This record gives sequence, structure tokens and C-alpha cells, in this order.
Amino acid sequence: MSGIDKIVNLEKHPINSLDTYVLDCYKKLNSQYILQLDNFLTLEALTNIKIEAENLKNQAYYCSQLHTILLNKKDKLLDNKDPCNIEVKSDKGCVPHDLIPKNSYLNKLYNSREFRKFIKNVLNLKNIYPYKDSLSSINYNYYEKSQQLGWHFDNASFAITLMISSPEKGGIFQYITKGRDYENNYINKKLIKNVLDENIKINELTVNPGTLILFYGRNYLHRVTPVESEKGRILVTLNYNLEEGIKLGANARKTFFGRLN
Repeated sequence: MSGIDKIVNLEKHPINSLDTYVLDCYKKLNSQYILQLDNFLTLEALTNIKIEAENLKNQAYYCSQLHTILLNKKDKLLDNKDPCNIEVKSDKGCVPHDLIPKNSYLNKLYNSREFRKFIKNVLNLKNIYPYKDSLSSINYNYYEKSQQLGWHFDNASFAITLMISSPEKGGIFQYITKGRDYENNYINKKLIKNVLDENIKINELTVNPGTLILFYGRNYLHRVTPVESEKGRILVTLNYNLEEGIKLGANARKTFFGRLN
């Protein structure tokens, strides 16, 4: 198991059981559009990662930006009322991969053959690859009081996150499972406008520390509401590519990490 049993709660989440558990996860993800695996981390791993997150917090790069739901800047040539041209706010702190200790449980999980095989099978992918740059593969994300992640679609086809610490109030993950078909270049602007205007019911997810989430963020609009407590929200993103040798864009690295390498 290469030590994966110290990180993943295999009794509850037997990720090496390809015949049963993985198939069940695959079915849940495709029927519910999101896969929530509570208590995915062992208590030992969660405790270790929490301590590591607090130790690295003073090295986080904090940024605040306005962006559209497509993660673009406002286009002066488009109508201001176009839902794809309305700006929302995102602000958070981020610790890039190169600051995370080599012996971190996160590095061990990310590089684990068992974990990668699990992700590939659940997502029905041939292979997944780390980012070529040294910053983007694993990130700690910190949301302090009043900070949030505005409504958006991801650039990547899927997202993998680990909740490390939950705020006492606010910081809620919200999403809808309709609105975009990236492959066919379709966006339901009427639906998106209703979401931005808070005119329709939104799905909400209660996520406790130690939970792993898989989500098709490219097609499903989502956000994190502002944190309303002194206790912040700490989240880890585990980022893979479908192709080998890909770097996160220079502008994105500069925006989120404050540097290129």
C-alpha cells in the first residue's frame, strides 16, 4: 500500500477495490454530478495536514480579483448585462506546491499509484499527469473572514479537493448542475443570470474536515460564499492534467501565487 493506509481511511473508502467501491463512486459521480467522500482522510493524516497548513499559512500569497463566470476580465465590447460579462469577486490566500514539504502526506497521496488509479477509474480517464511547473499541482487555499470564491466555471474539466478546516459560519460551497456544455460551446445565459440574481434555488454542500470532493467544475457553475467567522476555511486542491507536460498559464500563476516559478 506504500503507506496509503496511513493517509486514506481504507476501511470506509477502499479505493483499491476496483470491482465494487470504485464502480459505486463512478455511478454516484455520474448520477449526482458531484462525489462527496466524508472521512476520506485518516485522523492521523488530517491532524498532520492541519498542522502543516497552519505552519505554512504565513507564506500564503493573498490576492483579490474581479472576474466573470468564465474567469475572464470584463469585456468592454460586450453588454454590461450579459451574464458572461458580469464581474464577481474572489479573494483568498494560496500556498503553492513548491512550499509544501517533500515528505508531506499531501505529496504522498498525490503521487500514490493507488490514489491516481482510483481517480482515473472514477473519472473514466486513461491517464492523469501532474503540472509541469513547480507551483500548481498541490495548493493550500485559505479563506479568511469576508473572503470568498465568486461564481465561475473551472478551466480544468474536473476538480479534486480536500477540506482541511471549516469555518463556523459562511464559506459554503454552492453549485448548479446545469448551465454549460463546454464540449459543444453552449451556455444557458438565462439560467446563469437567474443564479447571479439569486432567483433560483442553489445546491449547497456541507463539507466537514477530511472530506474529499470530485466535481465537474468546467460545466457546473459554483462558488464559495463569504466566510462569516473568525475561524477561516482551509482547502487543498489536488490538480492533475489530462495531458503530460502542461504548465498553468503564466497569468494565472502570477495572479494566484504572485510569481512564475
